[in-house]
Amino acid sequence: MKIYVVYDSENGHTEALAKAIAEGASSDERAEVYLRHVKDADVRDLADVDAIIWGCPGHFGTISSGLKAWIDKLGYLWAKGKLIGKVGAAFCTTATVHGGTEMTLWNLITPMLHNGMIIVGLPGTVPENVLYGSYYGVGITCPVEMSPDAPLNLPSESDLALGRALGRRVAEVTAKMVGE
Repeated sequence: MKIYVVYDSENGHTEALAKAIAEGASSDERAEVYLRHVKDADVRDLADVDAIIWGCPGHFGTISSGLKAWIDKLGYLWAKGKLIGKVGAAFCTTATVHGGTEMTLWNLITPMLHNGMIIVGLPGTVPENVLYGSYYGVGITCPVEMSPDAPLNLPSESDLALGRALGRRVAEVTAKMVGE
């Protein structure tokens, strides 16, 4: 089964989370995982994969312009129904705990629903999701660095564990959907 992880990342926060998600998906030996920055991703690849996980930094409760522009290229796939029945999942990073994480996840899920995809989130029974997770996907907080010279506030190990859990869950669900 093929799983495509596409992300937008400006400072490395979301990229670190995307890598953890790809790692989690890759832990399933049946998974062939493709990890692409939005600048290197081709929407035409999506017709040939079984699952799509996309994510970005949240910008005031919505999708980053880079990922939004990429998603806006899905029109012909939508018109031909090429994404119907594929598994989809979303992830994001925000600068503050109440910085629009769930709104950003909803905004990431909406195009998947328009394309007839089957959304996979993280249930509360997933141990990594109990205290600081979201049922809509993975949304984590990485505070903004206060100066260009400050070290990056990269995702914590708990955040990365959530990412790996989402990747594993997508792989498990996709395997069931494609009969592997």
